[in-house]
Amino acid sequence: MTIPGDLSGGASRTLVFVHGRDFKPAADEFLDLSLNALTSGLERDIPDALGPFYAMEKRLAWYGDITHEFLTGQGIRYDEALDTGDRRNVLTTLRTISKKKNFGVARYDRLPGKNALPEFAADVIAPILGHIGFSERLIRKVGVDLCEYWNEESDFAERIRERVRTTICQALDDGHEILLISHGTGCIVTYDVLWQLCHDPAYSEGYADKKIDAWMTLGAPLGDSMVAKRLLGAKNRGRKRYPHNVVLWHNLAAEDDFMSHDNTLADDFKAMLKLKQVSSIRDYRIYNLAVRYGRSNPHSSLGYLIHPRTVQIVADWLQQASVEHLPTNIF
Repeated sequence: MTIPGDLSGGASRTLVFVHGRDFKPAADEFLDLSLNALTSGLERDIPDALGPFYAMEKRLAWYGDITHEFLTGQGIRYDEALDTGDRRNVLTTLRTISKKKNFGVARYDRLPGKNALPEFAADVIAPILGHIGFSERLIRKVGVDLCEYWNEESDFAERIRERVRTTICQALDDGHEILLISHGTGCIVTYDVLWQLCHDPAYSEGYADKKIDAWMTLGAPLGDSMVAKRLLGAKNRGRKRYPHNVVLWHNLAAEDDFMSHDNTLADDFKAMLKLKQVSSIRDYRIYNLAVRYGRSNPHSSLGYLIHPRTVQIVADWLQQASVEHLPTNIF
């Protein structure tokens, strides 16, 4: 799905957003909420960037219908009206935070539904389980669609990758400068597609030399050992193991976000730097202030998108400022 920019020249830049797993509202609604989160953050922190933001093209790599078909086939129910309403309430509440300095630990610790057990699970238990192989059992229980993505006897993964690949390739074919944002398990799909464009003979001839200016991963599980060994190219050595079509990689991980319990990726993918396959990999730890259904939800995409760190990276990219020298901590 594409929202064009105006004719002022900003449309030569394109934002591509890749969503994560589970049920999602309709594509139009989901993209509208996501863009409103980014717009609200820019209005709050960097209003001068609103013009270029409105001008550029925005594309959603949408595969929510494929996920919906699979999950309902598993007998899982989805109340789209309730989900959409709750997401709108999340955004409404987040927009009331008028200063970026209020996105810190003090406000986060006061969110409803927070307690020590989820924090302990995210910070201690999950990394241990990942190292000894138990995280696969956990994912099979809570993420049946992700398990299906790794089912080699299913076409589920390639159907999803095709959607993401087509959206990215269209932007590359147009010669646009691209900011790629992916959330949650959408980061796994995006990584696999980026690898395909570099190394799969079906795509590398036309795309191996084309670059993504910046890739932002939000709540990415790419550092999990069980996930890492299932990424495309993981069994290869040297340059064929990793994609080489991203210039800057920014990774945001929220406190207590179970999905990104390994919250640093620069260490996991440092070989890409050594091989000169990426210019920079930067990790940022943030506090996600989203509350869903009355409880803190540190994995919420809206909470990530409206956060000052995300907004700063987007604004610097839009204004062609250097994002190489951003301070690690905003506050």
